[in-house]
Amino acid sequence: MSQWLERLAAQTRDATTSPAPHRPYSPASRKSSQLSFNAIPRRPGIPSRSSSLTIASLAGSSDSLPAAARVPPGAHLKSQLADSAVVEAQDPIQVLQAILGPVRALETFEDDADSSAGSTRPSGFIYEVDFDGLSLSEFAQAPLAPTGADGISVPHEETQVYNFEKERDRFEDLHKSILACDDVLKSVETYLTSFQADLAAVSSEIESLQNRSTNLHDRVENRRAVEKILGPEVEALSVPPVVVRKIVEGAVDEHWLRALQELEKRSKALDNRLKDGKEIKAAQDVKPIIDDISTKAVERIRDYVVAQIRALRSPSINAQVIQQNNFLPYKEVYAFLALQQPVIAGEISQAYNNTMRWYYAHNFTRYRTALEKLKLHIMDQSDTISDSGVRKTVKVGAPHDAFSIGRRLDILRSTSHAALPSFAAEDDKGIHHIEVPFRTFNLALVDNASAEYSFLTEFFAKQQFQSTTKRFNEILQPTFDQGQLLTKQLIDQNLDAIGVLLCVRLMQQMAFELQRRKVPAAESYINGTNMLLWPRFQKIIDSHCESMRKATAILPGKPTGPALTLTSTAPPLSTAPHALTQRFANFVQAILALSSEAGDDEPVSNSLHRLRSDYNAFLLKLSKGIADGRKRERFLHNNYSLVCTIIGENDGKLADEMEEHFVDLRDSLKLVQ
Repeated sequence: MSQWLERLAAQTRDATTSPAPHRPYSPASRKSSQLSFNAIPRRPGIPSRSSSLTIASLAGSSDSLPAAARVPPGAHLKSQLADSAVVEAQDPIQVLQAILGPVRALETFEDDADSSAGSTRPSGFIYEVDFDGLSLSEFAQAPLAPTGADGISVPHEETQVYNFEKERDRFEDLHKSILACDDVLKSVETYLTSFQADLAAVSSEIESLQNRSTNLHDRVENRRAVEKILGPEVEALSVPPVVVRKIVEGAVDEHWLRALQELEKRSKALDNRLKDGKEIKAAQDVKPIIDDISTKAVERIRDYVVAQIRALRSPSINAQVIQQNNFLPYKEVYAFLALQQPVIAGEISQAYNNTMRWYYAHNFTRYRTALEKLKLHIMDQSDTISDSGVRKTVKVGAPHDAFSIGRRLDILRSTSHAALPSFAAEDDKGIHHIEVPFRTFNLALVDNASAEYSFLTEFFAKQQFQSTTKRFNEILQPTFDQGQLLTKQLIDQNLDAIGVLLCVRLMQQMAFELQRRKVPAAESYINGTNMLLWPRFQKIIDSHCESMRKATAILPGKPTGPALTLTSTAPPLSTAPHALTQRFANFVQAILALSSEAGDDEPVSNSLHRLRSDYNAFLLKLSKGIADGRKRERFLHNNYSLVCTIIGENDGKLADEMEEHFVDLRDSLKLVQ
């Protein structure tokens, strides 16, 4: 400080040689130079306003000095010597005081400094002066500070203090707002710091997840590539647990059947791989397991089929219902059983054959017994064509025409395929011809035979045709015997030729129906029944022919007296047709109606030819008993005309031939009239 004052004094003395600038003098002391920082209360958080001029700056720089104090180098001493004679040197302290105002002595400043060692600034000393960017001379020439209320000029610093005090509340509010903002900013800074740390952690975790995702993606792609190659192999060499559980524990139903099919497919695939000669460890490990499961499946199949076979032996059971609902939907199980255990499959099939043979034989025996209770028209020797009118047996029931077919032909045209129930046959009080029980029994037999054959071919599909036919005949042969026994009972003691021929046509219809249903195994029964019917038909025709031959034999062959005209074999007294002609024509018409589609291989044609020959012989010999030739011819013409009229309504090759024959006979008689 002393050095600065000495330097300032030297500069002042040098300046006395030059005229001092005129500066307005203010008698008032400059209070701004007397202010100290202790006089200005400082608020925390608001930085104090610094001055552009400090004591250090004054000591180290000559730029702030007035222009008179600045001396060019080399001219300092010369100027002093030149001016010393003109102007008396001024005291530097006074010059400084004139610039800065009254300045206390250094000792006073030092004392104040010592006394206020604990404070930030000494009292009564302006530590910082705001020159507002002015030089020292410019600052000195600046206008005086404004005066206060007492007329004393107020220094610039005091003006600022005054303005500050005036705006103190606003500044305090501003300070509080700034502090609040600082707290908020600190919390934001803390949050952002924490968020930045969390963000870094999340970024690191995302990077880790991305690496893991890339790794997993690569592993998935590798697994897919491996699975594409090994998947079918593993699938073929494994059995799903669901399949195993279903076969071992599940009920035999559609799901069980699908599980069995899956097991069979896996077993076949495994066998094919082992047959290739490849030593596959997995196949060798799985083979015993599949064998055990197959053994368990065989056991379940055996129990199931045996239970169904036992159900067929229940009373009043419908075998077709069990076959359609319990056997056919699971036909694959028997095929699996036959493949795995042929011996057990053979035993089960034999048990089924025995059961169904008993079932059909038992039920059709009962049915035949019920049909035997139907009342029938029995025709004997008194119902032959040449009946003399003497009844040797008493007929029971309503009278009937043994030679006219009437409505009996409707049985062939019936579209109903329903058989007469056994209880209805037992309660039926009507009288029927033999074709009624014959048709009813054979309808039931054909329906059951068709159903059984269809079942055998579908359930035992793996067997050959010969095996199926053998099994079918083994099951139904006792039932076929029952049918042939009923046929014998119906025709043996009955001379109903029309009924027998109706049975033949019914059997032909059933043969066509069996062909349509594709049941060739029943042809043996059809042929056996026809072998019973055709010979019996021939015997009945022989009986009619024999009766006409006997009637012809007893005719006189010449005119007789009136006493003999009372018998049927006596020569006619009129030219009206004979009663035998009416029976013969009706009988032939019935046979022709049943033979409209007859083939040349049938014995019907020969039978009709024999009947026609015997009838012609009888009629010619009978006509010879008429003495009048014209009357005789009229008699023959009338008989032939009646035959032509009755048989003329029939169609077919045989009917045309028969009608042509009698038309020729009739027309030949017209020529001689």
